[in-house]
Amino acid sequence: MTRWMTGAAALFAGTGLAAAQDAVQLSVLVDNSPASIAQVEALTEAYTAAHPGVTFDIEIRPGSIEGDNIVKTRLATEEMSDIFYYNSGSLFQALAPERTLVELTDEPFMENVEESFLPVVTAPGGGVYGVPLGPGFAGGILYNRAVYDDLGLEVPATWDAFMENNAAIAEAGLVPIVQTYRDTWTAQLLMLGDYYNVEAAEPGWHERYTGNEAKFASDAAALKGFERLQEAFEAGYFNEDFGAASYDDGLRMLASGEAAHYPMLSVAVGPIAETYPDSLGDIGFFGQPGDDPEANGATIWLPNAIYVPQSSENREAALDVLAFAASVEGCEAVLEGSGPTGPYLIKGCELPEDVPPAVADLEPYFGDPERSWPALEFLSPVKGPALPQLTVEVGSGIRSAQDAAAIYDEDVRKQALQLGLEGW
Repeated sequence: MTRWMTGAAALFAGTGLAAAQDAVQLSVLVDNSPASIAQVEALTEAYTAAHPGVTFDIEIRPGSIEGDNIVKTRLATEEMSDIFYYNSGSLFQALAPERTLVELTDEPFMENVEESFLPVVTAPGGGVYGVPLGPGFAGGILYNRAVYDDLGLEVPATWDAFMENNAAIAEAGLVPIVQTYRDTWTAQLLMLGDYYNVEAAEPGWHERYTGNEAKFASDAAALKGFERLQEAFEAGYFNEDFGAASYDDGLRMLASGEAAHYPMLSVAVGPIAETYPDSLGDIGFFGQPGDDPEANGATIWLPNAIYVPQSSENREAALDVLAFAASVEGCEAVLEGSGPTGPYLIKGCELPEDVPPAVADLEPYFGDPERSWPALEFLSPVKGPALPQLTVEVGSGIRSAQDAAAIYDEDVRKQALQLGLEGW
């Protein structure tokens, strides 16, 4: 149950503390992604069932830069919700967590969190601040398996093979690649999903990048993410309404077979399962291919997290909710409520054997460290806020890949200076 920031009336999902306490209402802030909303609602509803004493006022914010600014402003003005759901990795670092968030390092429930997750919610001083909510996922290409079967196509191992598939799909009268720039964050995926290929070509690139020794505009491997977005646009492989189409439109087009590919995060399997259940078996996933068929992998994302701001007047109650989220019971509730879309990072929380094909397609990547690499935002604290808009411009033919990369390098420099990183 949710409350939109436009002022719609609040609806409530009840919750409560494990111990007998006075009733309290907890406010929760979450982005407007259907997957994010489903995970938060599943958690709060399960918490309600176990501890009926506290109500949740769930407020939905925009995504992308506008949403990032809302989170930062509310933390700075001490007007943040009691609990908020937000990115881990570089965007978490930009929140100045040691000044704004409640540290969780010594909380007993953190022992339930997989160690692989901790670095992406750890501040420079070593404190841990977030609990994972939802699955790990990958960024790459969601594709319609029925279209592939009908056209006799194979999953491509190189970018050139991917573009050959797109040509065949276009000749068949279908949309090769869905783009949905009404939701600007979706424009980033062809660039961000290419990061596995950057590390495959230049191991340790993220370290040089963080140290101001590597740039997108001057490094051939890193520039390719922008260039591939430009190449796909110039080939005419996007839907005609790419500038106005929304994320929901993209899912519909992919599920219906109107389009064959959607560069996207694998968490989109959840909304497809909910909205287009009859098409779920037609949806598959593969990592964004690069130049080397022998280095064929995927860029993976670690889950977002829930946090408690230092300004919360209901800290004890909020921490109890985080403890529930870190338990097997809480994790399984989120899994059941939002659907299996990837591995969970709570110890003992396992995926069922019968998962959608796209989720099964993730296993070779998550199961083999040679075939996966974390997205750059989990390896470096530096991510410029202008990336969504720049990728929209490249994907619309407004700006060249080279120019966008140069502007992004300057955007990154400003962010690094704000973070006080050495060498900038």
